[in-house]
Amino acid sequence: MADRPEGFVRVAQALAQQGHAYAPLWLDVAARTSQEAADALGVSVGQIAKSVVFRRRADDAAVLVVASGDRRVDEARVAALTGPLRRADADFVKARTGFSIGGVAPLAHACPPLTLIDRELFRFGEIWAAAGHPNGVFRLSPQELVRLTGAPVADVAAALTAPP
Repeated sequence: MADRPEGFVRVAQALAQQGHAYAPLWLDVAARTSQEAADALGVSVGQIAKSVVFRRRADDAAVLVVASGDRRVDEARVAALTGPLRRADADFVKARTGFSIGGVAPLAHACPPLTLIDRELFRFGEIWAAAGHPNGVFRLSPQELVRLTGAPVADVAAALTAPP
């Protein structure tokens, strides 16, 4: 573990401290997108718990949405719960979470963000989240995600449109 990046080690320690049953895995390939993670793990893209970070306009707080990899986060739905938002750039994400985009874990942040968990993740019994680095992931259930983060569950995915 000592040869792994700091963010990955921080997530592994946080998971162990909270008694999580599964240690994070180090993938042979970087999985910066939900599709790359799903391909590397042999699971559906919906089982990837992607982390999307916004910047709240009122106080510059980080707002983290953990959502299913096959759904788009609806910024208006998130803003209705948190207040007006703007996009977070890579420097903001790194400074606030301690992780680079593509490896933002749902826990063990440098500064704890306001976190929301999208209800769509509950379609699955098993999901996978980033573990502090694009090569790191860990397995959990949506219920364990709630326990580990203490975050509320909300409807923040964009509505699906029917194909033409």
